Amino acid sequence: MPDYIFLLESRLTPEQRAAMLRVQELAAAMGFNVYLTGGTVRDLITGATLRDLDFTVEGNPTKMTRELEKGGARVLSEDEKHRHVELLFAGDCEGSLSAARDDHYVRPGTRPEIRWSSIMEDLRRRDFSLNAIAISLNPASRGLLLDPTNGLSDIEHGEVRALTIHAFTNQPVRLLRALRFTARMGYQLESRTQEWFTLAIERELQTTILPEDAGDELRSLAKEERPHLVLKEWEQHDLLERVHPLVAKKHPDYEAISRLIKVRDDLFMAGFRPRLASPMMLAILGRLKDREMGNVLSKLGFRSAEIDALENFPEKVATVEKELTGKKTNRPIDAYHFIEKLAMEYMAYILAESNKPAAVSKLKAYLHKWRPIRIALPAVTNELEALGMPRGPKFDEVLEDVFAAQLNGRGKTPEEREKMLRKLSGIKEAPKKKEKEKKPAKSAEKAAVPAAPPTKQAAASAKRAAKEKFQAGMKAAAAKKKAKK
Repeated sequence: MPDYIFLLESRLTPEQRAAMLRVQELAAAMGFNVYLTGGTVRDLITGATLRDLDFTVEGNPTKMTRELEKGGARVLSEDEKHRHVELLFAGDCEGSLSAARDDHYVRPGTRPEIRWSSIMEDLRRRDFSLNAIAISLNPASRGLLLDPTNGLSDIEHGEVRALTIHAFTNQPVRLLRALRFTARMGYQLESRTQEWFTLAIERELQTTILPEDAGDELRSLAKEERPHLVLKEWEQHDLLERVHPLVAKKHPDYEAISRLIKVRDDLFMAGFRPRLASPMMLAILGRLKDREMGNVLSKLGFRSAEIDALENFPEKVATVEKELTGKKTNRPIDAYHFIEKLAMEYMAYILAESNKPAAVSKLKAYLHKWRPIRIALPAVTNELEALGMPRGPKFDEVLEDVFAAQLNGRGKTPEEREKMLRKLSGIKEAPKKKEKEKKPAKSAEKAAVPAAPPTKQAAASAKRAAKEKFQAGMKAAAAKKKAKK
């Protein structure tokens, strides 16, 4: 059995963990029970990327939402009827807060009556078993897994199982959702669920999918990592037309989707967690004209602000491209600071679609050259401290100057950096100490003393001795010669 507390600690990013702890604190302070639920728990267990945090509260989360806003969270959308709030926490961490509820159907296919309930009832009323799982975040039971429909078993078997025979009758949009889960996770529909799915198609329940429900599925699709797999499943089952006939007729722009997926993967490799819903939506609807796209989104229940943001997106991208190719970003350090503040969705769109080589080149340089240099800057900080410079405004200025020089290809080696740091900080190299001359040893002194020059008397005596020796040698030779005769 997995250690769910360990999963919470190890799988969440620091930003997600901070958001979760803040929600826990607020719930405890207000006397609410709070749980991590649905897709978050499913992805936590399967090892998939955790894109957002879904919290369910036994109570009304409105007051919690207002407190989160005071702490810097931003409300993306709020559904007062269902007590559901979409949030963007600090650090671009997406999440949602929902009240635990039970949907009561008077008869299959009718609109449900909403009743506020406990977490267990909330889990049982959900669409599929793999989404009906929760982890307690409450002090007395933190890390406890709640799985009333045995969804963990379905995850282990790789199956998507509907929780009731009326699953597709009550909410026909689940036909789209079931295929989205099978395509994303590589799962199959459980045997009975497959029978219910087929029966629903035969009864043409897909024709009763509400446009706003289809719009919600399209929003979720744009957040998928591999949306083309889902779109092809929808097309294969003739369900894309239920999203909108014009989208089915003109088909999604699969080439644009593939380019954006490649860019997303590159950004992941560079250490980013990009949210690319807007550029992905533009890629999905890429074959539609501007007016057609606006009409489609409006019919699908998109708010006017959402439609305006999508329609104005290419214009904003053009402004960014102009900046990247202008004089203000000629120097690498200026381009770096501009890109550093750039929204990730603009960066991704330019990398995937731009015909401005200069803009693309700077973005690639930022990802693969400049940013790694910035990440390694703490090493330069240590080098500057080792030279003896105290931290302060001047210290930070020197670091920025060195960073700017490194972006231009200078200061690659420690020796080059040291010279640069000394010059910028004004810290001169300490003078080298002269070594003291060592006194030679006494034996060496004796050996080193030169011989005294000979006196005149000694020289004369040596000369006489040599002459006498020569004469004696001559006499001996003569005597020897005479004896032979």
